[in-house]
Amino acid sequence: MALFILIAIISLVVLLWASDLFVESAEKIGLSMGVSPFIIGVTIVAFGTSLPELAASIAAVLSGTSEIVVGNAIGSNITNILLVLGLTALVGKELRLDFDLWDIDMPMLFGSAFLLFFTLRDGALSTGEAILYLLALIIFLLHSVRGTTSEPNDEKIEIVAMDYIKMLAGGILVFIGAKYTIYGIEGFSHAAGISPEIISLTFIALGTSLPEVVVSISAAKKGKHAIAVGNVLGSNIFNSYAVLAIPSFIAPLTIPAGIISSSLPFMVAVTIMFGVMVFSRRICKWEGCLLLIFYGYFLLEQFKMII
Repeated sequence: MALFILIAIISLVVLLWASDLFVESAEKIGLSMGVSPFIIGVTIVAFGTSLPELAASIAAVLSGTSEIVVGNAIGSNITNILLVLGLTALVGKELRLDFDLWDIDMPMLFGSAFLLFFTLRDGALSTGEAILYLLALIIFLLHSVRGTTSEPNDEKIEIVAMDYIKMLAGGILVFIGAKYTIYGIEGFSHAAGISPEIISLTFIALGTSLPEVVVSISAAKKGKHAIAVGNVLGSNIFNSYAVLAIPSFIAPLTIPAGIISSSLPFMVAVTIMFGVMVFSRRICKWEGCLLLIFYGYFLLEQFKMII
């Protein structure tokens, strides 16, 4: 059991490091092409921090434990809102937004949560539903690219061949790290007699959400509150759509009944709570504390199943 834990920890470290390497290189290449920093933030940064979730889900399907996929996506969405946003609000003391998320971004997030709820409640994700997920993701991306009024990036950034090599190497290492992370977690869950569903909702979701933690807290420290909140919003939309849809094309997904009856409604509830909090265009540190309390409750409920 100790060996499986060690393999999982080392692989997760590689996965997170490779994800950061990929995002950093891709961001630099995008800036060199004159792409707006805002567009890079809601696409490369937000979706790049969700690479671990996608890689882990694909690795889980290939290893025959597809029940991890749904737990990973839903658990990561819950972790992003409650833990990542909660910690970010505490660090930033107060997150202020200079634009209205309720204009279109928050409805997009609500739409992803509700679509997830209604399509998964029958215990299956069909190919048609997976295609709808990807279409919804494309709509969000088009809105992000065309709807921004941000000025293009005027800073001259030069790139070299090594930047492309780093991006390629980062992408390859992401999937290698994901493969062995799943291998270690599978071995540990079997040895300990813990359901992969619970492992995916807690340990995998927490581990793969670490990039969001780092990016959002770093942005909050620099006073870039919109990036911190936008990173959570964009990552959740990516998780709801791509992290579920893409693996489902490889093999049918197993959706545990416990996730449908408990974790999925809880994810919808915390998404609504997120929307209510940003209605005033700010999230204070006390609201951050409330989010962390809800995350503690979520973990306790999962650990009850283990005991």
